[in-house]
Amino acid sequence: MSDATSAGPAVGGAPGSGDGRAPEKASTSGKEHNASLWADARRQLVRDPVFMIAVLYILVVSTMAAFPKLWTGQDPRACDTDQSRLAPSWEHPFGFNIQGCDYYSHAIYGARPSMIIAIMATSGIVVFGGLMGLLAGYYGGWVDGIISRLMDIFFSLPFLLGAIVFLTLIKQQNVVTIALVLFLLSWPTIARIIRGSVISSKDLDYVQAAKAVGAGNGRLMFRHILPNAIAPMLVYATIVLGSFVAAEATLTFLGIGLQPPAQSWGIMISAHDVYFLEDPWLLLFPCGLLIGTVLSFILMGDALRDALDPKFR
Repeated sequence: MSDATSAGPAVGGAPGSGDGRAPEKASTSGKEHNASLWADARRQLVRDPVFMIAVLYILVVSTMAAFPKLWTGQDPRACDTDQSRLAPSWEHPFGFNIQGCDYYSHAIYGARPSMIIAIMATSGIVVFGGLMGLLAGYYGGWVDGIISRLMDIFFSLPFLLGAIVFLTLIKQQNVVTIALVLFLLSWPTIARIIRGSVISSKDLDYVQAAKAVGAGNGRLMFRHILPNAIAPMLVYATIVLGSFVAAEATLTFLGIGLQPPAQSWGIMISAHDVYFLEDPWLLLFPCGLLIGTVLSFILMGDALRDALDPKFR
């Protein structure tokens, strides 16, 4: 993805000639080239059927999470043990779970915590990890040294083991704590991506042109360097959204994630895995929704990478 960050060389063109106009022209051309890159990527993505199908699926899951009553009028907490594990029917397409609750409504309402955890954790790593990577790559020296050593400490923690240890110590398994743990264990990756992009961009002609006309460090970082580092960060953030959805289900299945009476796909899988041979649909429905969501995020990330990287054109 480093090619996506090299939009500057083609626009840095003429070095400063002393009349004050060349640097301004270089900076303006850099913005135009960057805008052209995003415009070309948008046109390619719209023509990509795999990307559009993945986006449509994520939109469906997002509306399930945000507006569950649009998809079902059943109360997921209205249960009748006499209907325990009844098979799917026309009126109840997913059947009933072990407690006699409508399984379809559980699946709809189960999308919300998974998506909220994924969005919260991803937002955290984009903001914090992106800022750490930007500072490390731009300033270098002792700033880079401290941030890099901090990243190494978190990289040394195995993801699953670290999540188990942290959640066991916290002893509060809810949406916020799970998102916090996922954020703590994942931010170094995006920080390293941004750090590499910033290092490859900060000495380019258009950045030096902006520095020559008196741009401060803040303007250089956020107006000239960061826009060229957004592409790889966006690709990684899209893919990691799916990874966090899967991580929530995994932690819940292991008994250290969300706990009943909360509803999530992980809880649905954990509560009914023992019935797979007798009533396989109790496992297949939540697993299908989970796999579809994770796969859609991965396909979107792959399509974004191909569209934003000039090497794939």
